[in-house]
Amino acid sequence: MPIRSRLGPLGPMFVATVLALPIAAHADEEELTRRLEKLTNELEAVKAELAKMKKEREQAAAPAAAPAAAPPVAGAAPPPAASAATINTEAAPGGGADTVITGYGEINYDRPSSAPEDAVMDLRRAVIGLQHRFDDQTKFGFELEVEHAVSSADDPGEVEVEQAFIEHQLSPPLAVRGGLMLIPAGLLNENHEPTAYYGVERNFVETAIIPSTWREGGAQLVGEVGNGLTLQGGITTGFDINKWDATSTEGKESPLGSIHQELALAKAKDLSFFGAANYRGVPGLLVGGSIFTGGASQGAAGVESMRVTLWDLHLRWTPGPWDLAALYARGTISNTAAFNTKLVGNPTLVPALFDGSYVQGAYRLRFGNYGLAPFARLEYYNTAKKYEDIGPGLTPAALATERVITTGLNFDLNQHIVIKADYQWFRDVSANNRFDLGLGWSF
Repeated sequence: MPIRSRLGPLGPMFVATVLALPIAAHADEEELTRRLEKLTNELEAVKAELAKMKKEREQAAAPAAAPAAAPPVAGAAPPPAASAATINTEAAPGGGADTVITGYGEINYDRPSSAPEDAVMDLRRAVIGLQHRFDDQTKFGFELEVEHAVSSADDPGEVEVEQAFIEHQLSPPLAVRGGLMLIPAGLLNENHEPTAYYGVERNFVETAIIPSTWREGGAQLVGEVGNGLTLQGGITTGFDINKWDATSTEGKESPLGSIHQELALAKAKDLSFFGAANYRGVPGLLVGGSIFTGGASQGAAGVESMRVTLWDLHLRWTPGPWDLAALYARGTISNTAAFNTKLVGNPTLVPALFDGSYVQGAYRLRFGNYGLAPFARLEYYNTAKKYEDIGPGLTPAALATERVITTGLNFDLNQHIVIKADYQWFRDVSANNRFDLGLGWSF
């Protein structure tokens, strides 16, 4: 029987509807597919944006300075509120491992006024470092330094490990460090990148009296006790008086610099202790001090017990664009008389007392990314202020206290690159007067 007769007058409509169902279903399937593709594309775009935001957060959270960098002490950058001693409570993004590459370096030109033929240009140092975070509480800091561009048996350069330590956070206010670490003395030692201080060369007090980039091997505790006060203390290797070379002038340039061991097969019979306190509870103000003391004889036969003690007091104040700093450091070596008696006839005996101080002022100007900071520094230092008496005609005369005036400019190309120029006047040895130019970087 024909369909029409079976379905009645609605039969043709029914047939048309049935025939249209596959077509509608196909159209709906295409529309659904189109919508799914659109949603997929939108989801991919959202995922890409989230990945970009995560990467930006990771870059912002990653430290940009060396593992143990302290706040800029005398640089043209605004004063931060943290220090090398400040405990880093931030974990790696996502709680996983994170590695950050760091570095700094400088190229200097020094031209003596009275002997321009002695002018030298030098890649003073180039340093590459890394900080790796193992987990939320534990990280590793490392720096490798090359001095004077080329290091070999016939060249003046050196290659040395400047830092290699593990830090573990015991609690938010307390951390422990172990390994090769910078000693928290003065304003410069923990924060010695060229972008962080004024002048082409590091100041004399914090190179001749406090050895520059002075590091020892051992362990220390770092604590934030609240109200802006940071305390550090530890036990480390110390100095070896048996390294003293009485035939050279190295000891007159820096008494402790000539007998520090740098953890290179360091003799460790006599260990040393140090402590440091720094207060930053007032915005723009840093007040602190440090002390380091330990035996230096290292059990050598025929050498009496000798002790090295070095302490300092320092201040930095940054009201507005001004950057003002002052420091005093004093070192002693005990029981030098018997040791010096064996050295009589040589040009450089061991001093019993050496000290130095400086005051410094700078005015920071900003022009977008550029910065300009004229500065002046007055410093006094004496690497042999007193000798123990070893008899008439045998006891060396104390050295004259040198006064150095340094004036110049720091020009920041940006926060990572600085161009410097200065002139230095020496009162005692005016032949040392010189003009300096420098290019420095840090990242």
